[in-house]
Amino acid sequence: MGTRAKAKFSFADGNGSDVLAGMNRNVAKEQKAEIVGSPRRFAAEELDAEWSEVRAGFVLEYFLKEIGPLLNNLGVEDAQKFLRRAVEDLSGTCFEEPMRYWERESDSRGVRRKAEK
Repeated sequence: MGTRAKAKFSFADGNGSDVLAGMNRNVAKEQKAEIVGSPRRFAAEELDAEWSEVRAGFVLEYFLKEIGPLLNNLGVEDAQKFLRRAVEDLSGTCFEEPMRYWERESDSRGVRRKAEK
């Protein structure tokens, strides 16, 4: 077999922009190679198919464009729920009783939960 130059996949979409960079992530070249390597390995081990780096990159790019936004939106939704719960309990978590300097019974002047009414 002759030696062929290996084509490199760049994660560039049809407009020349990097798909992974478009997701607000800085991905190093080594990471990109590892990312493309995963679908290549999957194809080899699970599908008994040998994918080139370019083919694996195109498949990966498709999934990133097609379901990436859905996964991103689910992550944002989870973060919003977490932050809402944290803000709702802010007074209970970070309440400090005022005018406690002269109380001798407890030297701890740290953060306390607000007394329930």
